[in-house]
Amino acid sequence: MAESRQDLHSYETFIAVADDCPATAGEAPKACDGMRTAAQVHYEMVCLSPYEFTQPQVLFAAELAKKGLDPAQHPEGGATWEAFYAKGQPCLRASALGKRYGWGVHFNEEAKVAGYAVDSAEYTRLVGDPAVAHTRAMRTRRA
Repeated sequence: MAESRQDLHSYETFIAVADDCPATAGEAPKACDGMRTAAQVHYEMVCLSPYEFTQPQVLFAAELAKKGLDPAQHPEGGATWEAFYAKGQPCLRASALGKRYGWGVHFNEEAKVAGYAVDSAEYTRLVGDPAVAHTRAMRTRRA
């Protein structure tokens, strides 16, 4: 599901893990062939730095890591940012955090994101919170 940059901000929303997520506890993603993966960038920014970044910032940082680009040379709002968001981008529902690693993602009232392990009390609280919009991470396999 590709979304435009304008659609990438969510507020007071919780993305629960996918129905087919194999993790029963939150796991930290590992490097693949010594390279940082998108899942690692998502984990570092969403789970280790809660409510510090927005979804567009997280997705852009993962793209820079994938291409081996220095974030200092490619600032938010610059040419690389504009080129990245000139085409639709998948949202955090498509992240391996919720599909494989057992992390739910919460967007606060400022559209900043935080991750909560599926086995945590805060995850359980957010799943049951009627004041928060709910969705699920995308399934890995078709039904």
